[in-house]
Amino acid sequence: MKKIVYIDMDNVLVDFKSGIHTLDEQTLETYAGRLDEVPGIFSKMTPYPGAIESVQQLSEQFELYILSTAPWLNPTAWIDKIKWVHQYFGKEESSIFYKRLIISHHKNLNSGHYLIDDREKNGAKDFGGEWIHFGSEQFPDWRSVTRYLKQQN
Repeated sequence: MKKIVYIDMDNVLVDFKSGIHTLDEQTLETYAGRLDEVPGIFSKMTPYPGAIESVQQLSEQFELYILSTAPWLNPTAWIDKIKWVHQYFGKEESSIFYKRLIISHHKNLNSGHYLIDDREKNGAKDFGGEWIHFGSEQFPDWRSVTRYLKQQN
């Protein structure tokens, strides 16, 4: 039986800043301090460097799920996140994340071995398995995360 790994989207699988760079000045002003509420923002983002390749490698050893939070006040984010997964991983039954996208504000309610997340919010720090703090000194990038997880299995 493969160990379960949950992967956050924003600033882990997805480069959030890449979407912000596509916004015009008026939108940046209107949504200052709450850019995650910009309608369609999540459809404009590109993969985080190394994410696609690492996910493909890890899928050979682990059962992978995306565990993400969507802004409560941005209903387009929920749709855009599934479209992003379809675009970069496919929507066919054979794709890595086919029916494996979980949107939750309470990540600690999910049961598994590892959670790769850049923030401790939304239950990440209280996750029952091991929280891999993406972007930290120990796990600054996908290469370090992949190397660590491959040694754990």
